[in-house]
Amino acid sequence: MFSISKNAIILILVLVNICRVSAQDTIRTTNIVLQDSIIKNTNNNTYKLNYKHLIAPTVFIGFGIVSLESDGLKQLNYSTRDEIGEHQPKHISLDNYTQYAPAAMVYGLNAAGIKGRHNFRDRTIIYATSQLISAAFVVPLKHIVKEERPDGSNNLSFPSGHTATAFSSAQFMFREYKDTNFWLSISGYSFAVFTGVYRTINDKHWVGDVVAGAGFGILSTELAYWLYPKINGLLTGRNKNASTMIMPLYQNKSFGIGLVQNF
Repeated sequence: MFSISKNAIILILVLVNICRVSAQDTIRTTNIVLQDSIIKNTNNNTYKLNYKHLIAPTVFIGFGIVSLESDGLKQLNYSTRDEIGEHQPKHISLDNYTQYAPAAMVYGLNAAGIKGRHNFRDRTIIYATSQLISAAFVVPLKHIVKEERPDGSNNLSFPSGHTATAFSSAQFMFREYKDTNFWLSISGYSFAVFTGVYRTINDKHWVGDVVAGAGFGILSTELAYWLYPKINGLLTGRNKNASTMIMPLYQNKSFGIGLVQNF
């Protein structure tokens, strides 16, 4: 019978803390919505990106980046892999599907009559945008960093794309239902944590890869909600002269995010 190792428990606690911090930041901001809210006007879905919502993903992404060079965090990566190897848990491919579970739940709940924040068209635009942004972060970084996977299969380990998708989906579910059913809104994080943990158990990612992936996933969804009014304006023919571009940057061994916006 598989027993959970100390490092596996640490990883689970880290991922659960990601969910808790992200939720707490959003709840705290929602409580002062009249002063400093991400939602400027609910009726026209105009959003104002709040810096508080960027704190958690920035910390998690920073942790992942530091883990690439820090001897201490590298040791955490190796010891986690070694302990998992000692217990020899069965590798399963369920994490290939759980990464999409929260988003699927949003559509299923809406179909069942439990309405979220947006209609089918609007939430589809938002979710698609979040996945495009996530891919824009994750795919180039994999080829830039070239970190070898724990199983040695290739050099595309950092960051974890599965975890990024899982947490972007969970954050999407949270955003859609946090105002009407809080406990329902955070249920998607359980699938995200499962996905992240099993990426390490399946020997596909290091701990730092997973934590960074979670940060990129949360960040991608936050940016998608902020960009939605602008994208919707372009699709409906309004604000034809407006355009926004967000891209990851890498220069002199430093990572960053570039933003270009034309009005």
